[in-house]
Amino acid sequence: MNSVNINDENFKNTEMYKDFIKDNPGEGRLLIRAFAANEAIPIANLRVTVSLDIDSTKVIFFEGYTDNSGMIPRLFLPAPIYNTNNLVEPLFTTYDIFATYNNNDLIYKVNIYDNICVVQNINVVPEINERKGNIYGS
Repeated sequence: MNSVNINDENFKNTEMYKDFIKDNPGEGRLLIRAFAANEAIPIANLRVTVSLDIDSTKVIFFEGYTDNSGMIPRLFLPAPIYNTNNLVEPLFTTYDIFATYNNNDLIYKVNIYDNICVVQNINVVPEINERKGNIYGS
């Protein structure tokens, strides 16, 4: 499967992208929180990728690392417009979250809604090491 970054200008000029944005003109927000030990230990520098498959192309919307608080706070992602007059379930777009921690792959799917902040927790089990008599998570 081919992959492309959402910021690639060549990709933004394709019909595939234009069709996707036509179906997803709204914007939802994603907050990623990475923790261990029941949210007691934030996991900093966790590598995270947020992507979506569009017509057999993996479109990467975000690639980066969690901050010292174990968070990626402001990801804005395309989503279908929320219709307030609609009495059925709101439309959403499902994104893939891929994280790597100590050579373990963590994969999540998250639904993004227009004008809604969705929180995705990534719970990891830290590898315990002993160094100079102290025990710490790595």
